[in-house]
Amino acid sequence: MSIALSNLTDIREKVEAGERLTFEDGMRLLTSNDLYTIGQLADLVRARKNGDIVTFIVNTHLNYTNICYLDCKLCAFGVKPDQPKAYALSLAELEKKFDEMKGKGFTELHIVGGVNPRLPFSYYEEMLRMAKAAMPDVHIQAFTAVELDYLSRVVHLPLEEVIDRLRAAGLGSILGGGAEIFDPEIRSIISGHKTSAERWLKIHRHVHRLGMRSNASILYGSIERPEHVIDHLLRLRELQDETGGFDAFFGFAFHPENTTLGREYHITGETTGLYDLKLLATARLMLDNFQHIRAFWMMIGLKLAQVSLYFGVDDLDGTVMEEQIVHDAGSQAPQMTPKESFINMIREAGRIPAERDTLYRILKTY
Repeated sequence: MSIALSNLTDIREKVEAGERLTFEDGMRLLTSNDLYTIGQLADLVRARKNGDIVTFIVNTHLNYTNICYLDCKLCAFGVKPDQPKAYALSLAELEKKFDEMKGKGFTELHIVGGVNPRLPFSYYEEMLRMAKAAMPDVHIQAFTAVELDYLSRVVHLPLEEVIDRLRAAGLGSILGGGAEIFDPEIRSIISGHKTSAERWLKIHRHVHRLGMRSNASILYGSIERPEHVIDHLLRLRELQDETGGFDAFFGFAFHPENTTLGREYHITGETTGLYDLKLLATARLMLDNFQHIRAFWMMIGLKLAQVSLYFGVDDLDGTVMEEQIVHDAGSQAPQMTPKESFINMIREAGRIPAERDTLYRILKTY
């Protein structure tokens, strides 16, 4: 038995007994080099919660504007209105896009963009209405808590009214992005005056109380330290204890290329495969009240996403037709992965592929 393995023996006993892990346990997991044991324990929890089913969704992304006034150093997507590559799709352009999406087999439309103060509230309502008119059976998962927060400020409407009106126009659930890192010191550096952690959590709490679902995320691999990651996971776990409204957790691996944060802090490399796997496995072990852990293949690559199925992951995200935010940051991942690839990857890992909808209801098992 290795020293690393013996150092995690008490954590193994807790996991096997179904006991909740502490902050100190999380720190030991995230700083341990015993990836084998961490993965084994995470896989045990994954099997308990979801059996051998591994899910994916047939979806597409829409990034309706890249104009943003937040100036987040972590981002390579948002630009100011006067920059050459700035854009905001008109309603006519959106209608054309929605028309082109018809009949493609998508069950989810994922909408996210920059914080653009030049767009009236009617723009967002009409965008949702047109999407539902074109694809009435498609679930619209749209807007991060950050987008909703700033939209309410720009249009001078209470957040509750903003959410109610967007829901009436066709919003089905909200996105899990914008969480970044909850620690205020790190958050102020990487994302400036973006919505605070407390506000992000409050918005998700409100959405859950309305009976809507959401997801949760973390941005890792920039300047955060292990204690910031574990604190982040525990804050999510606490809200999930309260509301039960999160379906899944996933991580955004930081891509430093083309970002101010990468340049200022001389971050030249992306996260390592070992850390990607350890973070996902640690999340599976700490987030005992989350049903699903998702590998965002566009961030870590398809091959590592497949390996992550042995490290607590039970969902491989979606097929994705068009995506700009991750690719502007330097991701070399393909824009789309056909569902046949997911089916083959999952089968090769010895698991059962299943196509799901946004709310994790199984549509078809392969």
